[in-house]
Amino acid sequence: MINVILCGGSGTRLWPLSRQLMPKQFVHLLGERSLFQETVLRNSLCPERLVVSNAEQYFLAADQLDELADRVPGAPESRFVLEPTGRNTAPALALACLALDPEEVVLATPSDHLVRDKAKYEESLREAERLARLGFLVTFGIKPAAPETGYGYIQAKGEDVVRFVEKPDLETAKLYLESGDFLWNSGMFCFKAGTLLRELEKREPAILGACEAALKESKAEGRFVRIPMQAMLAIPSKSIDYAVMEKSDCVKVVPSDFGWNDLGSFESLYAELPRDDAGNTLSDKHISVGSTGNLILARDRVVATVDLHDSIVVDTSDALLVAPRGKSQQVKSIVEILQASGSELASVHTTASRPWGKYTVLREGEGYKIKRIAVKPGARLSLQKHRFRSEHWVVLSGVAKVTNGDDVLTIRPNESTYIPAGRMHRLENPGTERLEIVEVQVGSYVGEDDIERFDDDYRRG
Repeated sequence: MINVILCGGSGTRLWPLSRQLMPKQFVHLLGERSLFQETVLRNSLCPERLVVSNAEQYFLAADQLDELADRVPGAPESRFVLEPTGRNTAPALALACLALDPEEVVLATPSDHLVRDKAKYEESLREAERLARLGFLVTFGIKPAAPETGYGYIQAKGEDVVRFVEKPDLETAKLYLESGDFLWNSGMFCFKAGTLLRELEKREPAILGACEAALKESKAEGRFVRIPMQAMLAIPSKSIDYAVMEKSDCVKVVPSDFGWNDLGSFESLYAELPRDDAGNTLSDKHISVGSTGNLILARDRVVATVDLHDSIVVDTSDALLVAPRGKSQQVKSIVEILQASGSELASVHTTASRPWGKYTVLREGEGYKIKRIAVKPGARLSLQKHRFRSEHWVVLSGVAKVTNGDDVLTIRPNESTYIPAGRMHRLENPGTERLEIVEVQVGSYVGEDDIERFDDDYRRG
C-alpha cells in the first residue's frame, strides 16, 4: 500500500498562523512536529510514499521529511508530483494514480489532519485495504461527536453509503446527530489506483484525459515529476467527492472513531489545546484578569486580557487577529481582502522559508526593506535581477560567493557588496556552515515580486 499525501491548500481559516507559502500542515500547531510530519509518522507502515504538492511548497515537505529521517529508519525515499497551481483533489489523485501500477492500493490522506488513537486508526486502515482490494472506492467516515456545521456528512448503513451531503446548518446537523446514521466526511480514501482511474473515465473523462496529457508533458527529475503550468491549467478543477465519490456505485465507507480532527478552524484548534481552569488555552505569554474561554496564541509578545470571554487572539510578528469564538470561519474573508489589496500578509510570514534557506524581514518602510538572510551550506539563490530596487549585502557569518554583474566575489564577515537596480546577481554559500547576511533594499518598490530569474536550481519562474 502506498500513502499518497495531499499537500495542497493554504489553510486560510487559520490566518495569520497559516499563510499561502507556509500553510497549516507545515506549522507546528500542537507540539514539536507539524501536522505533515505527524501524517508521515502514522502512515509509516506503508512501504511507499508519494507527496502531491504545490511546486512553491515542496521544499517545506522535503525539509520536514529530512527532520524525520531518524524516526523512520529504512523508510524509502519519498517521491513527489509537483503542481504549479492547484486544481483540487480529483486531478491531484488522478496524477498520482497515473504514475502508479493499476493494482497498487492507495491510501490517500490530507497532510493537515490530526489522529489521536493510532491503534484504532490502523484497525480502520486494515478494513479499508480489505475493501479496496475487492475493487471498492473506500472513504473513512468519522463518528460525529457534535453537530458540526464545518464538515460534510456521509449517510451510511454499515459499510454501505446511502448518500453524501453538504455542510449543513446547525439544526440539520443536530438532526443528523440524532439519527445515528450520519458520519463526518474525513476526506481520506483508500482504493486501487486502477479503480479510481476507471471510475474517473466513467464519471469525469475530461479530467482524466487532461491529467493524462499533463503527465505526458511533465518532466521527471529524479524523484520529482513536474507538471507544466499550461498543462495544469487545462485540467478541470473539481474535488474527488464531486467528481467520483458522489456518483460512483462502488463506494464503501469505514465508520471510524480514532480521535480525528481536521484542524480547519480556530475552534477545532481550541478543542485540542490544553486549557486552564478558566477555559483559557495555556500560554506563558498570556496574562489573564477575569478572562474565560479564550484561545490565546502569542509567540513573541505578552498578551494581557481583562474580562475577555470566549474569544480568539492570535498575535504574530506582523499581524494580530481578534475574533469571537464561533466566528473563525469568517477569517477566510480577511485573507480575501488582503489578496485583493495585493498585501504580502496573505502569503508570507515575516520569516519565510525558501528552498535555499530562509529570510526574516527586520524592518520595512516607504522605499526600503531590511532582511536577515540565511543560506544553507552548498545552496544558492537564483541568478536574478530587480527592476526597482538596489541591494546592499553585509556578511554576518560564513563565507559568501557573490555574482555581481561580471564579477564573482568572495565576501567574508564584516565585508559587503552593493548591487545596483537592473544588475544581474546571485548569492551562494560554498561552505559547510550556514551563511548569514543582512540585506538592505532601497528603491521605489521593494515587493517580493520584483524579481526576474535567469537560472534557478529550483525551477521557479
